[in-house]
Amino acid sequence: MKRRDFLASGAGVAAAATALASPAIAQGNITWNLPTAFPKNAPGVGTNVTRFAEIVSAMSDGRLSFTVHGGGELVPPFAVEDAVQQGNAPVGHGPTYYAAGKNPAIHWFTAVPFGMTSNEHFAWLKWGGGQEIWDDIYAQRNLKGFYCGNSNTQSGGWFKNEINTLEDLNGLNMRIAGLGGEIYRKLGVNAVMMPPPEIFQSMQSGAIDAAEWVGPMLDQAFGLQKVTKLCYLPAYNEPGAGLAIVFNRDAWAEISPDLQIICEMAAQSVALETQAQFDFFNAQAMESLAADGVQFLQFSDEIVDGMRAAWLEVQDELTAASEDVARVRESYDTYLSQANAYAKAMTIPMLSGRG
Repeated sequence: MKRRDFLASGAGVAAAATALASPAIAQGNITWNLPTAFPKNAPGVGTNVTRFAEIVSAMSDGRLSFTVHGGGELVPPFAVEDAVQQGNAPVGHGPTYYAAGKNPAIHWFTAVPFGMTSNEHFAWLKWGGGQEIWDDIYAQRNLKGFYCGNSNTQSGGWFKNEINTLEDLNGLNMRIAGLGGEIYRKLGVNAVMMPPPEIFQSMQSGAIDAAEWVGPMLDQAFGLQKVTKLCYLPAYNEPGAGLAIVFNRDAWAEISPDLQIICEMAAQSVALETQAQFDFFNAQAMESLAADGVQFLQFSDEIVDGMRAAWLEVQDELTAASEDVARVRESYDTYLSQANAYAKAMTIPMLSGRG
C-alpha cells in the first residue's frame, strides 16, 4: 500500500451536519455514516473500522450498514466523539483519548503510561469492571462505547538526534498524544498534538524534532524512517492504544436488540483480528526497517526513571482534580498490580527463555 493512498485526509469537513446524522433507510435497511479519526485505509487503525463495517453488514444481512468516512472527510480527526455526542453522526471510531478534554478519565480506556498490555487492557474492560465504569462515564455525554482493537506495544518515538539524558529532552518539539504528552512536558519537552497525516511533513520540515506515532507497521507506512533512522523502544508513555466504536445512545436505542448484539460481537471480532494484524505486520516491518538502516535503541535508565516519576506526578494531579479519574484509576490499578505479578512469574520468563 502506497502512502499517498491513505494519507489524504479529505476536504469535506464543512459537510452539513444533517448529512452525517440522517440514516438512509430502504426496505427496512439502515445505512449510517461512520466517521473515523484516521485515514480509512491506514493499516491497523483504518482497516479496523472498515472491517467492523464489513462484519456488521454481513452478519445483519445488510439490515445495518455503515459508510466509513476517513479523518477529515466529514468530521475533523479530533472531533469525532463531539459529532456523535451532538447527534451529528450516529456512530464514530477512534481512540477515546482524542476526546479527553471532555473528561480526563477517558485516557484510561485508550492507554496510560506504564500501563497495561493490550491483552491485559481488554481483560480489565471485560472482567475487571472497566466496561461498567466506561459505560457510566460515557452515559454522562449520551454515548456508548465498545472496545474494538489495540495497537499492542508501541514504538517510543523517532528522534532526529540521540537522547541519552534528561537534558537531551529539554526543549525538544515532539508530536505525542495522550498522557504521554503530559509526562514529556514535565521533562521539558514541547509536546505537540497533530493529526496523523501531518506527522511526516512536520518532521521533514523541521517543525518537530521527534514523533511518537504507533509502531513499526504504521511508522513505516507513514514514512518516518525517511526523516530519521533513530527509533527508541518501547513506548513507556503508551504501551498499547485501545480503539473504540462509539454510538450516540439515542441512535443505539433505535436499532433492534439483535443488531445491537451484532455490533458488540463485531467489535470483539475485529479487536482480535486487529491485534493479530499488528503483531504479524509489526514484526515484518521491524525486520524491513532494520534492513533499511533504522537503529532501534533503548531509552536510558535515567530517561525511563524520569518518565516514571513524571507519570506519578501527572496521575496524582489528575486524581485530585477528578472523581471519575479517582474511581477509574482505583479499578485499573487493582488489576494492573495483579497482572504485573502474573506477567513477572509467567509471561516474562517464558519470553526470555524461548531465546
